[in-house]
Amino acid sequence: MGETIQIGEISIRVTKKEIKNVHLSVHPPHGRVTLTAPTTTRLDVARAYAISRLGWIRQQQEKLRSQARETPRRFVERESHYLWGRRHLLTVVLLDTKPSVSLDHKRITLTVRPGSDAGKRAEILHDWHKSLLHEVVPALIKKWEPKLKVKVAGYFLQRMKTKWGSCNHRAGHIRLNTELVKKPIELLEYVIVHEMTHLLEPTHSERFIAILQEHYPTWREARAELNQLPLAADVWKG
Repeated sequence: MGETIQIGEISIRVTKKEIKNVHLSVHPPHGRVTLTAPTTTRLDVARAYAISRLGWIRQQQEKLRSQARETPRRFVERESHYLWGRRHLLTVVLLDTKPSVSLDHKRITLTVRPGSDAGKRAEILHDWHKSLLHEVVPALIKKWEPKLKVKVAGYFLQRMKTKWGSCNHRAGHIRLNTELVKKPIELLEYVIVHEMTHLLEPTHSERFIAILQEHYPTWREARAELNQLPLAADVWKG
């Protein structure tokens, strides 16, 4: 069971595991702090370590607080929408026909029936985002299966509030956040590799880090970039 230590206004959840070193993390979106320590670590030692890193903790929390957040999309003419890390302007065409989405250079054209509300438009764009991801995800999985010597039994795309991806290592499935379509494609690749590594090691243990480091040495930079990009208002609520 985990314990909580309080340092001023900062609560830190402490978990003990069979690891060699202490790992301190500040999690998006609101700066929740966790500390994972070797099983023999006394709570006062963990507390002293956290106090020594207090400046770093506050710096990371401030970075998250000041991080740009997308305002909720209204799906109207000339609104900005991101695709693979690039900004596109939305064009809305009203036609009494089957809704569709097309991409031309820096413009996304959304064709909808007159009277369609923001919710319906969001749903159409979300389905399109999923289709774009389905075009690239299988090839990335296929690329990394022989490198990691694993087999992905299946992948799923869905909106997630607090995670970019997840893995069910027993079933061999990975899940990816559909928001990744808005990020540079190399960040999607990083999340795929991260989740596929969980097929070899379910937890974020030292073994997991070692495997990730061996196969994807720039993973820390990718993770940092992913967490520095604008957070979608409809994803990061919790």
